[in-house]
Amino acid sequence: MHPSIANISQKYFDKFNLPKTELSSWHFCDNEIDANECAELVLNNIKMATSPSLWWHQANNEPLPKVGDLNIVTNWEGEAQCIIETTNVSIILFNEITEEYAELEGEGDKSLAYWKRVHWDYYHRELNDTSFTPVENMPIVCERFKVVFRNK
Repeated sequence: MHPSIANISQKYFDKFNLPKTELSSWHFCDNEIDANECAELVLNNIKMATSPSLWWHQANNEPLPKVGDLNIVTNWEGEAQCIIETTNVSIILFNEITEEYAELEGEGDKSLAYWKRVHWDYYHRELNDTSFTPVENMPIVCERFKVVFRNK
């Protein structure tokens, strides 16, 4: 674990005079370029949502996010960038994702067409080593969040 993880966590809990708990830390995406770009989009309040498949959560025995969850967003190297708080979680079928939601993801040109293209490719990679295969009506975990603390 990168030392910046403990550092940002301590600063956050000290600033708000909260009891310290352990926060999960992770980066977006499955490659360095996209992970670092997404972290930057979050820091600039452009990216305010993320969308793994429900099947990935099931295949990896990962709990679903909940409103109020705090997570540390890192860059690809594991350096803490900020802390986000989950503000909304819904399960939406891939083929029912809206333009509005695609814009909240903040990636590319923010269009639904772009979202579908890059996420379709991503879901194939995400589910590659599982028993699941992406289909148009697969369930997507649509998590909205806000930045609550920056590593400055």
